[in-house]
Amino acid sequence: MSSQVSSEARSGLNARQAETFERLLIAGAEELRAVGHEALTVRSVATRASVSPATAYTYLASKNHLFAELFFRTLVAVEPPAFSDADGARERVRAVVRQYGELMVAEPEIAAAVTPALLGSDPEVERLRLRIGAEFVRRFELALGAERDPDVVDALVLAFSGVLLQAGMGLVPYGQLADRLDAVNAVILKGNV
Repeated sequence: MSSQVSSEARSGLNARQAETFERLLIAGAEELRAVGHEALTVRSVATRASVSPATAYTYLASKNHLFAELFFRTLVAVEPPAFSDADGARERVRAVVRQYGELMVAEPEIAAAVTPALLGSDPEVERLRLRIGAEFVRRFELALGAERDPDVVDALVLAFSGVLLQAGMGLVPYGQLADRLDAVNAVILKGNV
């Protein structure tokens, strides 16, 4: 995890605080992999990070906050897919969706934790939910290029968010996101790019 992501995610932290927050996130990811999202507690993360529970709660409002932060960092840690000049809009959009699906397959614990976490009402989760949505928009805008229609971007993000929710509920495997969205994205892109 890069320090650039850390400073973006929690502005206003001094170097020592940023290091503590980073330790908590690393410990949180390790604990998530070890015990799963239902058994994980902020206290168990604090123990793994060698900080007091009170310190942990200074940085993490809840375990949902932790899961949302880990998901956001997972998204932004991966560079957008590389597109060739020969790729059409549909291929570029498919590449974005495929990349996200593969990312969730590679991080099954985060995938399992993130859907219920993002549906929470914690203010820190809300802040991250907005940043995650902005990252989705950015990736689809990159896929569509400079002449993109904002309504098309919105439609793609809404369709993608819907299939992510279905995947989080276990209705669609993450590895099949691109395949499931192909027909929907073709309809959205038809005549618009």
